[in-house]
Amino acid sequence: MKADAVIKWFMPREERFHELFERDSANLARGAKVFLEIVESKTLEERRVKSTELKAIEHDGDQITRQIFEAVNSTFITPLDREDIHALAGDLDDILDHLEGVAQHLVLFELRESPEALHQFAEIIADMAVQIEVITRLLWDMANEPQVREANVRISDLENRADTLYNAVIADLFRGNGLDPIVILKWKEVYQGLENACDACKDFTHAIGNIVTKNA
Repeated sequence: MKADAVIKWFMPREERFHELFERDSANLARGAKVFLEIVESKTLEERRVKSTELKAIEHDGDQITRQIFEAVNSTFITPLDREDIHALAGDLDDILDHLEGVAQHLVLFELRESPEALHQFAEIIADMAVQIEVITRLLWDMANEPQVREANVRISDLENRADTLYNAVIADLFRGNGLDPIVILKWKEVYQGLENACDACKDFTHAIGNIVTKNA
């Protein structure tokens, strides 16, 4: 093996990770957009079709996650600490998993309605996904640290909004308001899944914060 080939093998394959994370965050943003379309669906059948589309996007995300883990295992020196790469990839995967799970619940529970709180959650998560895309484009150059921190703060603010929304909607659900108890439990499951998706976004910001601190 030539000397330059040996050196290239030992050097961090930053572009490879950069590309994989850009694809992963773009896939998440696409999934969040489709989830918003699911929420805005006028019929259960339309919701079912869109949920199938989201399932395919979630599968693509699983494939990208696998490629990231394989890249970590096959690269001698990684551009970020291995545990940080694992954390970022795992958080992105979790966000999309939760969204896809909520979409399935909407279909399986035959929930045709689109309450305002559901719309608000979908919009918050779509906004979070946009900020995550921004971060994964900027992360690889520490000269972008101020913009990365700014996007991280925006995600944290959105997550706080989601927490407030979750507490309000759960309190409202359990007031009853004439709803069937089974219907209440179905909607609680939906909103819990959305809260879990937002928590995974928060975990992503923590992982980003650790990376920025290490590389400051």
